[in-house]
Amino acid sequence: MDFLFASTPHIHFGAGRCADVPGLLRPFGGRVLLVTGSRSFDRSSYSMALLETLKSSFEVIRLRIEGEPSPSMIDEAVMEYRALMPDVVLAVGGGSAVDAGKAIAGLLPLGHSVMEFLEGVGRGKSYPGPSLPFVAVPTTAGTGGETSKNAVLSEQGEGGFKKSFRHELLVARAVVIDPELMLDCPPDITSACGMDALTQLLESYVSSGASPMTDALAVSGLAQVQRSLIPACENGGDLEARTGMAYASCLSGLTLANAGLGSVHGLAAPLGAFFPIPHGVACGTLVAKATRLNIEVLRRRDPSNRSLARYARAGRILGGEEAIDDMAACELLVDVLTVWTEKLAIPLLSAYGIGEDDLPRIVAGSRGNSMKTNPIHLEDSELAALLRSRL
Repeated sequence: MDFLFASTPHIHFGAGRCADVPGLLRPFGGRVLLVTGSRSFDRSSYSMALLETLKSSFEVIRLRIEGEPSPSMIDEAVMEYRALMPDVVLAVGGGSAVDAGKAIAGLLPLGHSVMEFLEGVGRGKSYPGPSLPFVAVPTTAGTGGETSKNAVLSEQGEGGFKKSFRHELLVARAVVIDPELMLDCPPDITSACGMDALTQLLESYVSSGASPMTDALAVSGLAQVQRSLIPACENGGDLEARTGMAYASCLSGLTLANAGLGSVHGLAAPLGAFFPIPHGVACGTLVAKATRLNIEVLRRRDPSNRSLARYARAGRILGGEEAIDDMAACELLVDVLTVWTEKLAIPLLSAYGIGEDDLPRIVAGSRGNSMKTNPIHLEDSELAALLRSRL
């Protein structure tokens, strides 16, 4: 029963909770740096209404984030807005806006480059703080980044990387999760984000770093995914389904931060670094095949591993069948994931220019933190075969 659980923000959850945002910001001061996506914010009537409310009470400086945030993008923002020094940073948007806002809030008081602190590729310095107050308002149900202490930054291309700026001091002061803000999210983004949240819950549940605390959250989140994922994707105006996926995504951020992830996210990091594949698509296209591979390898090499029983329980939850044995439940899990991948039309890797010749460097780049908590060690040849099955 021994475990550690990281700091969490004060979470304000529910339809209409967006009205809480001005009151949450007010104690910090009157100058707000608003970090949003480049287009989605302006397409949402709910987000634009929030902007008008904020403008009536605060000096609002808006920064639009184009694509996934890179270290250079963060450094440029810090240089530009440091002279203005906002009182609080508010991120309203998907995972990219939240990660960018979190990193910018952490670096504005220091004025340092994020490369001083970025894991694996940075200069190895320990982040000393302080961070500006940071408030997150997610508009997609996927990454769960609003509840975590890390900001994921990417450099795409031949020598690309996808790494975290991570520290307890970066945790948001408050998170407002209002599913009404997600009603305008397009179907393809809803599907990819939903598969990301599902993958995070499943991988953290079977992770070697799982604990009773993360187990309880993961099981609760998976139950909501079972009820809400397909309805949310098929009818974006279904507020009940949007609420269920918002809840599942929120929990997935807590479980991944405390239990770790697995092979899907291990591979998603180099895929996102080397190719223009959205993170949710990378996870969604691999999760069914990766789950089958993990189960097969566990049965061959470590049949007493506790993760097999966890895969079985996940199969019963997602498949909606309780009265089946563990082997049948594991098969049901893979079947459900496969059907959902096809039903939601998650693209193949080849749609993003990924081919056979790319597999060795993707596998070589996959041995990061996520892969370390996969329930069983997978050989390079097994990972290559997994990727090949989704080309």
